[in-house]
Amino acid sequence: MTLPALKLDNVSKMYRLGEVGTGTLSHDLNRAWAKLRGRSDPFAKVGAINDRTATGTQDFVWALRNIDFEVEQGEIVGIIGRNGAGKSTLLKLLSRVTAPTEGRIYIHGRIASLLEVGTGFHPELTGRENVFLNGAILGMSKREISVRFDEIVDFSGCAKYIDTPVKRYSSGMHVRLAFAVAAHLETDILIVDEVLAVGDAEFQARCIGKMKDLGTAGHRTVLFVSHNMASMRQLCPRAILMDKGMVVARGETGAMIEEYMTMGSAAGRSMTWSEEDAPLGKGVKLYGIRISDSNGNTNTGLTSGESIIVEIEYQLLADLRNIRVGISLTNSEGALLFVSSDYSSEGSENRSSPGFYVSRGIIPGNMLVQGHYSVEVHFEVPRTEELLRGVHCSFEILEQTHQYWGPIRNQRVPGLIHPKVFWSVTRYDRDRHAAGTAELSP
Repeated sequence: MTLPALKLDNVSKMYRLGEVGTGTLSHDLNRAWAKLRGRSDPFAKVGAINDRTATGTQDFVWALRNIDFEVEQGEIVGIIGRNGAGKSTLLKLLSRVTAPTEGRIYIHGRIASLLEVGTGFHPELTGRENVFLNGAILGMSKREISVRFDEIVDFSGCAKYIDTPVKRYSSGMHVRLAFAVAAHLETDILIVDEVLAVGDAEFQARCIGKMKDLGTAGHRTVLFVSHNMASMRQLCPRAILMDKGMVVARGETGAMIEEYMTMGSAAGRSMTWSEEDAPLGKGVKLYGIRISDSNGNTNTGLTSGESIIVEIEYQLLADLRNIRVGISLTNSEGALLFVSSDYSSEGSENRSSPGFYVSRGIIPGNMLVQGHYSVEVHFEVPRTEELLRGVHCSFEILEQTHQYWGPIRNQRVPGLIHPKVFWSVTRYDRDRHAAGTAELSP
């Protein structure tokens, strides 16, 4: 019977808020006494759930709670979830950066981890020296590293700078070399956490192809964390969905992505905050996001043929000239469809003094296809500074009306968007260049 590459048995991780270390000496003594008697951590009973949107009322928080799953050898598994869901904490436990508070982790084989840019690299050492250092950390012998050294350097594209200290590398070069080391050395499990987002498009495509090859060969297990749903769908047959430090679902990647995209829309298309819990940025406070149909309704279904209204209610707390309020719209696969803002729009020139404002944008009808969408709101002063970002609201197009085919149910028209295009048909005589015109009805 083949043992799984990874097995997590009721794993939990608790942190103390606002403290460096575990807290006071009395806390440590209480923990040690409970451990000697075979009891559980006495402070584990008072831990709060890992909800980054809620105001903290307790000193302890469960970053992870009761994580329980297996990953078979040679399997490529994606881990998805919103920011603060516990994905990076889970990977740190698997990489042995930190230990779980409760539960057991069973690992069969050697692990290579890419948790952040420059992990395991010494800035004063050259790229060549760091390749050997990284390999040694992963348990490889000097001979094993030497055999693959040329292949590693060639894949990374850093041959020109391989004898330069890595402190002079860009973040993209860091990632290139680190991934090349982790992917080419003989480890059994590869853990990749969003770090590939730093690389350029060409290198990301090469990394996805390399990880797919590793999984196809059947000898390397890959855990892949990313907010790029297109890469997740392309690479991982199976995915694990996390929220608030817990595993909420697992299964086929497409189904998990759909569930992930609908998580934020459980409360409807209208999100409001009170004075106390409103998201606060640099000189701006966000009070509400409202997504409605052309009649201003937030509780009725949206169709592709009608306009969609996005209203953003906020307060300027300081004199902010040239402020821009905008949105980024992504689909269920994480593809960015467009970015738009109220910069230079009607009324924006009068918005510089402190006060309450509403920015209102209209997405025209006959633009979006059927499916789930996420709107991210961002506030910034162009080319100067970012004021607030990362607040999302979701909505769904329930039915699509094709320009010429009429209503389409239970079938999605191909493409990311489907704008209304006005066509005309002209008949002409090639010899005389005479034409009769018949315009298509919009």
